[in-house]
Amino acid sequence: MPTRVLVADDDRAIRESLARALELEGYEVTTVADGVEALTHARREAFDALVLDVMMPGVDGLGVCRVLRGEDDRTPVLMLTARVETADRVAGLDAGADDYQPKPFELDELLARLRALLRRASYLPGEGGDGARLAVGPLVVDPAARRAWWAEEELTLSKTEFDLLELLVRNEGIVLDHATVYDRIWGYDFGADSKNLAVYIGYLRRKLAAAGAPPVIHTVRGVGYTVRRP
Repeated sequence: MPTRVLVADDDRAIRESLARALELEGYEVTTVADGVEALTHARREAFDALVLDVMMPGVDGLGVCRVLRGEDDRTPVLMLTARVETADRVAGLDAGADDYQPKPFELDELLARLRALLRRASYLPGEGGDGARLAVGPLVVDPAARRAWWAEEELTLSKTEFDLLELLVRNEGIVLDHATVYDRIWGYDFGADSKNLAVYIGYLRRKLAAAGAPPVIHTVRGVGYTVRRP
């Protein structure tokens, strides 16, 4: 079965050029011009990935992503944005996007990011393990059920947050460098300037703190992150 991608962009030239490029790569592509159409198609059909422009009339790309994530739709989302400020990129990640691609973009980079999202979606974080619960003190992770707790309180985690927490807990006491984490979680190293990893570490720290946990995720400056028992 071909990989199905939904492209939503109100710029006809971008929409059509992306569709042609993706089809040449073997993808089956559906294109729409606004967020309302994107939601309609995403709800009615099964897609392997969504490519959403941030700035669209009616419902924008952030709105589409928020609605789908609120409905527990975990289809990988690559956000296209002409906004390059960190706050704007963080807004996309907060909305539930898996990655962002600034405009204007090189087609090869966009295709690489899309392939990375698809690899990540097919990756099972617990693969190779025995499925047993993992624990670092009161922090418990259940890979099979994809659930996590601090003491008696269950943590509400997105797919990316859970994958990242599981990776850290499986490697308790080991400092995982940025490149390793990007490869295992996103399937692609976004480079030294990327803020994706720091953003998601921040999400996990805030959720653990809200559950009453002391600091368990530690930064090793210039290297990466590790989980240690409190």
